[in-house]
Amino acid sequence: MIAVILAAGLSRRLGQPKLLLPFGEGSIIRCTTEQVIAAGAWEEVIVVLGHEAAAVRQALGGLPVRTIFNPQFSIGMSASLIAGLKAAPPQAEGAMIFLGDQPSVSTEVIRSMRSLSKKSNRPIVVPVYDGVRGNPVFFSRTLFSELMAVEGDKGGRDVILRDPERVETVAFPADLAPRDVDTWEDYEALQASVHRMRG
Repeated sequence: MIAVILAAGLSRRLGQPKLLLPFGEGSIIRCTTEQVIAAGAWEEVIVVLGHEAAAVRQALGGLPVRTIFNPQFSIGMSASLIAGLKAAPPQAEGAMIFLGDQPSVSTEVIRSMRSLSKKSNRPIVVPVYDGVRGNPVFFSRTLFSELMAVEGDKGGRDVILRDPERVETVAFPADLAPRDVDTWEDYEALQASVHRMRG
């Protein structure tokens, strides 16, 4: 199984590259990636770059990841998802998809989902945080061609919704849900939540 981290967005709502904002000991993208790596046992961690690719790659310096550039990043999330899946090694049985702007993604959630994906006979595993579906999401290789047909600024949502029988859900408490960073308010709230946990 591989991890694919989508880190190519334009950060339109924030007005500057959100993945490079300071967070923890580094930046948002570095912290997200470190959390994914810390969950361990990936065949490969692939980070899909686009907007500000050189700076994001530099922010990931020294981490055991493979970065790839998505020249069509302006199309939206689907193009980055497709680029990441195309880069998957042929032996990979599936991919867990992460969003680069979720540095609070839990290693506990990642490990639980990876364990379930190996036992489940369903090709999609989705975390549900206190009743609300979230990220990351696991997709079996059997669905890669379907995911590669997705268009526009969206990920695998349509593929998930297409057939509920294909989806395994795993429940987690709301406080384990990773927070998005789309606005300054989101960023400030994320920073505040980290300070509370450390305090």
